[in-house]
Amino acid sequence: MEAFYAYAWLGLIVILVIIEAATVSLTTIWLAGGALIAFIFALLGLPLWTQIAVFLATSIILLIFTRPIALKYFKVGIQKTNTDALIGETGLVIMDISEHKPGQVKVKGQVWTAISESGYPVQADTEVIITAIEGVKLVVKKSVDN
Repeated sequence: MEAFYAYAWLGLIVILVIIEAATVSLTTIWLAGGALIAFIFALLGLPLWTQIAVFLATSIILLIFTRPIALKYFKVGIQKTNTDALIGETGLVIMDISEHKPGQVKVKGQVWTAISESGYPVQADTEVIITAIEGVKLVVKKSVDN
């Protein structure tokens, strides 16, 4: 029966590594680490309750202490784009932005669809500051100079 536990832990390791490779979420890899230690305990012939306890303890310890470090170095889930550089830039409204209809803003030679941050209309030829990007629309507010 002990050999069955070793194969079960080995199967769990394979499944968890496949899930991690598919999702790259840096979550299941720590569970795979716990399963690896439990696999070693199973090979040593230790009781199932010991294997489960070491699996849980190792997984939790790895998750708590190493995941933040790994996230810092791998920056999982954060995809910076060139559009992030537009936030804080000044643009010129070339087509009125109304309360219920987006307008257009020219920024660095490119024309973007834009909506008003406050919801108030912004007239053409008004300088605006880009405060955010929602999908493919700029969120703008009037420049303080206006």
